Amino acid sequence: MLHFGADYNPEQWPEEVWAEDTRLMKEAGVTMVTAGIFSWAKVEPRPGAYDFGWFDRVMDNLADAGIRVCLATMTASPPPWLSRLHPEVLPETEDGRRKWPGGRQHYCPSSPVYREHATRLVERLATRYAGHPALDTWHIGNEYGCHTRQCHCDVSAADFRRWLRERYRSVDALNEAWSTAFWSQGYDDFDEVLPPRLAPTFANPAQQLDYWRFSDDALRQCYLAEQAVLRRVTPDVPITTNLMPNHKPVDAFAWSEHMDVMALDYYQDPYEDAPHRTAAYNFDLMRSARGGQPWLLLEQAPSAVNWRPRNSPKQPGRMRLWSWQAVAQGADAVLYFQWRQSRGGAEKYHSAMVPHAGTDTRIFREVSDLGRELASVPEIAGTRSTADAALLTDWNSWWALELDSHPSTALNQAEINLAHHRALLDAGVPCDVVPPDRDLSSYKLVVVPNLYLLSQENAERLADYVEGGGHLVVSFFSGIVDACDRVELGGYPAHLRRLLGIRTEEFWPLDEGQHLTIGGELTGRADLWSEAVDLEGAEAVAVFEDGELAGRPAVTRHTYGEGTAWYLGTRLEPTALRALLDRARTEAGVAPVLPNLPAQVQATVREGEGGHFLFLLNHDETETQVSLPTPMRNRLTADSAPTTHITLPAYGVAVLVPSPCGD
Repeated sequence: MLHFGADYNPEQWPEEVWAEDTRLMKEAGVTMVTAGIFSWAKVEPRPGAYDFGWFDRVMDNLADAGIRVCLATMTASPPPWLSRLHPEVLPETEDGRRKWPGGRQHYCPSSPVYREHATRLVERLATRYAGHPALDTWHIGNEYGCHTRQCHCDVSAADFRRWLRERYRSVDALNEAWSTAFWSQGYDDFDEVLPPRLAPTFANPAQQLDYWRFSDDALRQCYLAEQAVLRRVTPDVPITTNLMPNHKPVDAFAWSEHMDVMALDYYQDPYEDAPHRTAAYNFDLMRSARGGQPWLLLEQAPSAVNWRPRNSPKQPGRMRLWSWQAVAQGADAVLYFQWRQSRGGAEKYHSAMVPHAGTDTRIFREVSDLGRELASVPEIAGTRSTADAALLTDWNSWWALELDSHPSTALNQAEINLAHHRALLDAGVPCDVVPPDRDLSSYKLVVVPNLYLLSQENAERLADYVEGGGHLVVSFFSGIVDACDRVELGGYPAHLRRLLGIRTEEFWPLDEGQHLTIGGELTGRADLWSEAVDLEGAEAVAVFEDGELAGRPAVTRHTYGEGTAWYLGTRLEPTALRALLDRARTEAGVAPVLPNLPAQVQATVREGEGGHFLFLLNHDETETQVSLPTPMRNRLTADSAPTTHITLPAYGVAVLVPSPCGD
């Protein structure tokens, strides 16, 4: 089945409310809740003094109602007594300011004291609820790196030095990697190394890059410490944690190796223009991180959130549409934060399945209708999607790209990725989002929005892909530095020069608001970036028509082996980028899910033992019609007859299945 539910926080309410909770959950079609995320202070009010009795009753109530539990390890927000007794667990900013209790995530990820108390709690929790009939999945921590992305305290400094010793083995190797001959930064001993704290000017870029790596690893070590306990006590229970979208501190690909199922929290902004595009990129990444395995949408909002400067409710129909978008892109669960809207606390104005006004509300009616809809198509669960196109991204390159003291600090990895993904999404083309070390042989088209940091090994992998007949599109400022943020010499883009058939001598970043015109086989405008590109075997598909680089190549195409490699030496406006990727994918033989798909309509396919499902989602506020290649039935309409044309109302959704012969 497709699971449906919410974060459940019964500790916020008197126990007499709990029976009403389970009754209303059944009415709304809830099949799973995440419970216990912020329960540490309630189950361990004093060090070593545990009170699980109340939580036993919660688990039993849910089991009696037939509701599964994604059980949190309760370690996301330590109780006040921990920082009172051990103030050294509190995190510090790069300028030495301590972050105090009163919110959440007030712990240093490197703190051995925090990890000791957290794993002790998890041991008790796992032992107590192992074999409980409600237990379905373990949920470790919560939104790692959301509020404490990095800690710069002395505990973290010591852990960073340990991490560096393991990585480099000798201080000489560290000096070489960090280019410490520059600005008299040479170290004589690892004990001299500090985190990149507030400095008079630019901190060492390789030091900053390694601190991003270390901080991600420190957060992951917290997760792995708890995971080890759960694996030992409950080896057959799946384990996950909820990642965040476009979340720079946490390398989703590295974490995916340690998760049994990917899980995401996603909150669309109704004020954003076409928010489904940003969602689509993140949903594709979740689906791709574990090779197409279905994933879990563990949090979304039924309506408004509380944490933006202005928090709009979701217009009628949009919550349903965006929920189905997650399912269409591989989700096997749709959950909300949270079940019952809080009376107090920082999130009291965050919407919930049961609002302040109760069940006679638009929100409760809409979520209940969705619960019934999801329950009507249980066979979707477990089905998968495939794609002929892939977009490459890499967290190490992201961290390096956005460091200071670059030709331009206006480069934003998330924005660059989204622009390239949008061109495929709007064309109706399925797209995986994968790291550069993934096997690319199954893809007809591979798009590289930016890989500023690129190892020689991964560059050779791209070359082998194209030489074997693949089609590759690489955008600007890629292949510039090695793993230590040292420039590869001899002309940019170093290891990609032969593959792309070009050489870049000099970067010409554009000023804010500055635009250039390009002409040739591809026309349009460009902004943000330009490069002085020389041809070394490639052909110019478009040239700059104005500016300092007038007449120089802006977009190139190069035949390499049996395949083709494109290079974009600038940021193309959306229309021009779409035209370029349309040409590249057509040459590669990559087709959309449906031809002539109306603008703002998204089409995806999931298939497997449960059947073949075509999802159509109308992200427009007006009605539209879609032509189908063969007669199909809409599974969301009880009396649906086979049709080759379907009308989608504003924000409408259809889940179509092939019509049996003779219908």
